[in-house]
Amino acid sequence: MKEQETIFLTVKDHSVSKETFQLVLNTDLEMLETKPQPSEDALPAYYQSEDYISHTDAKRSLFEKLYHLIKTYALVKKVKLIYSFKTKEKELLDIGAGTGDFLKQAQSMGWSVCGVEPNASAIENAKKKGIDLYSTLEVLPQKKYDVITLWHVLEHLPNLDEQIAKITYLLKPEGVIVIAVPNYNSYDANYYKEFWAAYDVPRHLWHFSKTSINKLFSKHAFRLVDVRPLIFDSFYVSLLSEKYKTGKMNFISAFYVGLRSNVKAMRSKNYSSLIYVLKK
Repeated sequence: MKEQETIFLTVKDHSVSKETFQLVLNTDLEMLETKPQPSEDALPAYYQSEDYISHTDAKRSLFEKLYHLIKTYALVKKVKLIYSFKTKEKELLDIGAGTGDFLKQAQSMGWSVCGVEPNASAIENAKKKGIDLYSTLEVLPQKKYDVITLWHVLEHLPNLDEQIAKITYLLKPEGVIVIAVPNYNSYDANYYKEFWAAYDVPRHLWHFSKTSINKLFSKHAFRLVDVRPLIFDSFYVSLLSEKYKTGKMNFISAFYVGLRSNVKAMRSKNYSSLIYVLKK
């Protein structure tokens, strides 16, 4: 007899299809799974939106301008983080590279860069900045990397264990993987519930806790060596969540929830998004 699934929450795709999905709890991993999951052929249609900022460089609204302002600050912090690993060489692979801004920043600071991005529009935008991206892992040059980064990308990847195995193969023996993902145990997630923008179904196929990241990667012989917060994510996510919940960008309410989330996380360590540093 098939074990009954535990439905954690029912969530709507607020940005594209308006369809409803369920978040099912995987108790072994402490991870939520989006169900039903679109097929790999169907997934691209759920990204077809002018509001999907990571695939464009649009600065049409105050929200988009704020996003890019914070993004510029965050890029420098991210490159400083990978510099701190003291790798022998500086070969960087960024998976889910968007429009190439992180790679361009890393390149300007001495890294040899390579990126993967499936979205054709994002690839074109990156090319205008002098960053050439590959569309899949399979067409990458036959080489290995000192650092592999996935900034808010792991939650998008189908066939998770298979993808982690591929990424592991591309890493040098002493290499480092850096992963940033939303944290469904954060205060802002619990506050907004089904309106929490970082669920972003069905584009986000998986929803992680600290435990799930540790367990997923330990199966591939990685150890978790550091966990760091992405402080600004609580404000950005709260702004979008307010829009989904009320129909408006309530800046004051969003700022209050984002700030409260960060303050509570000082004790719990459950920030809205977390960066995980993993080594073999």
